[in-house]
Amino acid sequence: MNHNALAIDGPAAAGKSTVAKLLAKRLGYIYIDTGAMYRAATYKALIQNVDLNDPNAFSFLDNTKMEFHDGELYMDNENIASKIRSHQVSNNVSLVSSHIPVRIKLVAIQQKIAKNANVVMDGRDIGTVVLPHADLKIFMTASVEERARRRHEENLLSGIESEYTRILKDIEKRDKFDSTRLYNPLRQAEDALYLDTTNLDINEVTDNIYNLFIAIINAKRSE
Repeated sequence: MNHNALAIDGPAAAGKSTVAKLLAKRLGYIYIDTGAMYRAATYKALIQNVDLNDPNAFSFLDNTKMEFHDGELYMDNENIASKIRSHQVSNNVSLVSSHIPVRIKLVAIQQKIAKNANVVMDGRDIGTVVLPHADLKIFMTASVEERARRRHEENLLSGIESEYTRILKDIEKRDKFDSTRLYNPLRQAEDALYLDTTNLDINEVTDNIYNLFIAIINAKRSE
């Protein structure tokens, strides 16, 4: 059975996760937050005090279980949705996600899930690496100032200590790191739709992507 896939890529705090969650719920698909998976790997590495600069120090991922329930990531049967949003994790996730052994392991898990279910998946290399044959690819972005504002408000609503200026600098740093890493850098797939959400309403963005995706799937079924 062929399953359907919607891939959403873009930089940090561009609105990918919010839109992807809404789309997955509306479509009845599984939502896969790949960024959360890299945060989870970073979180576990910090807990185990491994050398984050050593690509070969992440062998623990071979025995790490990751799965999604209702859009939230469970690692080793524990819901870690809030634990992976700490400043310490945020400051190190780009480094961890740049390691080839880490990406190979997590990409394999992501592709296995998509092989067996209809998915909405967001991240930084979904359309280019993880799901190159996705039915629809979206590259979602926004100005760095708007992305920092969104992340700041998200943190405050979640009860997480937050400082706009620090978030702005962290996002700028992460953008540069993610887009210049040698292995699977953040970039727009050639066949992806570019979408700047700086001045757009989330619900409007969701509706537009949903309608486009449904049209594509209906066309696919009629072939």
